[in-house]
Amino acid sequence: MKFLDQAKIYVRSGDGGAGCVSFRREKFIEFGGPDGGDGGRGGDVWIECVDGLNTLIDYRYQQHFKAKKGDHGKGANRTGAKGDDVVLKVPAGTQILDEDEEIVLADLTEVGQRIKFLEGGNGGFGNTQFKTSTNQAPRRANAGLEGQERWIWLRLKLIADAGLVGLPNSGKSTFLAATTAAKPKIADYPFTTLHPGLGVVRVDGREFVLADIPGLIEGAHEGVGIGDRFLGHVERCGALLHLVDGTSEHAGKAYKTVRAELAAYGNGLDEKPEIVALSKIDALSPELLKQQKERLKRAAKKTPLLLSAQSGHGVQEALRLLLSIVEEARGEEKEAEPREAWQP
Repeated sequence: MKFLDQAKIYVRSGDGGAGCVSFRREKFIEFGGPDGGDGGRGGDVWIECVDGLNTLIDYRYQQHFKAKKGDHGKGANRTGAKGDDVVLKVPAGTQILDEDEEIVLADLTEVGQRIKFLEGGNGGFGNTQFKTSTNQAPRRANAGLEGQERWIWLRLKLIADAGLVGLPNSGKSTFLAATTAAKPKIADYPFTTLHPGLGVVRVDGREFVLADIPGLIEGAHEGVGIGDRFLGHVERCGALLHLVDGTSEHAGKAYKTVRAELAAYGNGLDEKPEIVALSKIDALSPELLKQQKERLKRAAKKTPLLLSAQSGHGVQEALRLLLSIVEEARGEEKEAEPREAWQP
């Protein structure tokens, strides 16, 4: 299934049905009086977070969603039927933004969340509603109210516990494939990964979700390369594993390039807990390994991990460090949740 993380769609709730002008006509009943029913309410637009989805591809080929109109009122005081609702099903982590892509209207982060996004128009009154002591045969009825309409953006931010960042071809996909059951594309050229990937890591009997983000290059925040569009997927991560290619020209400069792009993107990405690792160490000579390690240590101001996803060296240590940070973040979230008032 093709990955799609944003889509622009048009939604409209249903118009209300018109009220009815009708009078009771029966044999031997001389003055039947008005009996026009009210119009039915228009259908609503709902947005629901469901399980089993991890992309917005459903909204690539259909962009217009309209709820049904309410039925018109009928004689014998019959109210029109309500119009059918429209339910948009989205994966967990989907944000609903205004047409300008600036204002976040809703954020669906848990399966089962459901919001009424647009209400249908009210049905119009039939002539029965206008009957008074001085006007016992009204010949007027209201038209139903129009529904609401707007263009919105759906933007998916994958919900992962930890994220992999780094320059292109720094070994992120290899690391994901070595530690999870995911099967990302792996090749010896940059920008092999064009879409984020997810995998479930199991370490010491515990699990967490790891996201592989396509590589960043200098100027990504200005659209260079594939830009920083996919960085939104690590906004919800509790920790980052920053992989620096040991075979690069200068490990310290490579590290600073990615950190600059994280800072330029904003939203607190450069403030997240970070584990720095020098990757592909199995391809380095002892002298070059020592040199690259010192360069990275000076740039990151911390001692980097040494790992090779190919041989497995240092991988378990990196996963355990990630797990400790992730579990700490999970504990803070539980403490922040409001507790329900005790009731006997």
